[in-house]
Amino acid sequence: MRLYDKDFTSRLLLGTARYPSPAILAKAVKGSGAEIITVSLRREQAGLRSGQEFFALLQSLAVTLLPNTADCHSVKEAVTTAHMARELFQTKWIKLEVIGNVETLQPDIFGLVEAARILCADGFEVFPYMTEDLVLADKLLNVGCKVLMPWGAPIGSGRGLNNLYGLRALRAWFPDVPLIVDAGLGLPSQAAAAMELGYDACLLNTAVAKAGDPAKMAAGFARAIEAGRMAHEAQPMEPRDFAEPSTPQAGKAKLA
Repeated sequence: MRLYDKDFTSRLLLGTARYPSPAILAKAVKGSGAEIITVSLRREQAGLRSGQEFFALLQSLAVTLLPNTADCHSVKEAVTTAHMARELFQTKWIKLEVIGNVETLQPDIFGLVEAARILCADGFEVFPYMTEDLVLADKLLNVGCKVLMPWGAPIGSGRGLNNLYGLRALRAWFPDVPLIVDAGLGLPSQAAAAMELGYDACLLNTAVAKAGDPAKMAAGFARAIEAGRMAHEAQPMEPRDFAEPSTPQAGKAKLA
């Protein structure tokens, strides 16, 4: 999987929030095999002891960091946070969130496009958190985004893929754009379903962080994502309205 100018083997991206302890977070990341983890600037408090310890933990995991603008509700706030994250984490990557509704955490699509335009022009490599909207996708690509991250369902809801039609249409309309399902996945089977649609990767956090055994759940998601990708590449059979016998009629015993 190639994202901007980097290649990855794992198709699972993992969040770093809401884990019971740093040790459990580290165990989950290692168990998942994830090569990219997201981190909020709000978790990394520059100059404070707690923030530096968390940053040291992330560095010890030897993975690629994808800072995000979580909980930003305006273009100005998101752009400012992105610049702070670039300075702190020394990366051009940014997962761009501009939240428009505090209850559903649905993106503000107008603010998202504007913030993406500003950041792309400033040299950022933007990963926009978006809805499964074809027009929005086209506008984000036009301002410079090269990866899109449509939600499966509201953040932390665990509802899976709420709009299969929309997600399928997005994949069909943009066959060459890396698409990552971001948010709403609660079970490995839901991640496998996303991959079977032809998506390139899945990003999740709460489903792993809040599991009874985060490391085991992370490993389960990793295997499901791999299975879903293999199924997509194998070109699965089309569903049928009627049964089709799998045993041939030739050679069937005939009763007198």
